[in-house]
Amino acid sequence: MPDLVRNATSADARRISEIIVAALRKSNARDYSPEVISQVAQSFSPPQVVRLIAERDVYVAMINDDIVATASLDQNIVRSVFVDPHHQRTGIGKRLMVHLECVAANHGHEVLRVPSSITAEGFYASLGFSKVRDEFHGTERTVVMEKQLV
Repeated sequence: MPDLVRNATSADARRISEIIVAALRKSNARDYSPEVISQVAQSFSPPQVVRLIAERDVYVAMINDDIVATASLDQNIVRSVFVDPHHQRTGIGKRLMVHLECVAANHGHEVLRVPSSITAEGFYASLGFSKVRDEFHGTERTVVMEKQLV
């Protein structure tokens, strides 16, 4: 489990980018073509991550002062949940999601939505999210899911 979940800063952008690209190439490559992976990875270059930090509530999970995962919240929409491949399946992603759910609930949101990759659909389902629909962006399929917050 992470030692800490905290707000990301622009100084974290390079590490966040590294985690996202590594997760895309290792985990998401099973479900998406190399072209889609490359296109998505370009959206998470360090300068793009700095821009996202300014636009959304971006969080990082830390273990021993090292960033090992990231997730963000854009109003009531969960975005960009990625865990370093070396730390996947250890509960860090779940811990980040619990944090995002608390933040969203504290801001008065009753429903939390996530545009999930095919790869992460089972992860979100295990956290109580239900599929609403599929969306296609070119050849990239996204599974839109949602969860009622208590």
